Amino acid sequence: MVNRVPFLVTELGADVDPFMLHVYAALAEKERALISERTRAALQAAKRKGTRLGRSRRRRQPRPARPDRPTPELPVEAPAPSCRTFRPAASPRSKGIAAALQARGVRTPRGNAVWAPAQVSRLLG
Repeated sequence: MVNRVPFLVTELGADVDPFMLHVYAALAEKERALISERTRAALQAAKRKGTRLGRSRRRRQPRPARPDRPTPELPVEAPAPSCRTFRPAASPRSKGIAAALQARGVRTPRGNAVWAPAQVSRLLG
């Protein structure tokens, strides 16, 4: 508005008076200031109550098992040593190791039968 750049406000139409644009801009600025004040006051009240603010640095608790899905069985054989035994053998690449683990019937840490190369590389990490 100050630089005389023409623009269109879709809610107000093409022939809106510049004075009305200034009024709406002033109201929006005032609303922003009020929201800021309310937020600061709410944060101060929460601090006075002793509420911990911000992100927690500890790990989240594991989710409880959903009743509609059975929990996967833990693998009998630990996958990481199996991956290391395949490394010097046929294929040193993650894709070959994943294929060998699947052929051997080793399950992933989550209990799946299908291995992805990314899983193998994370285990070998």
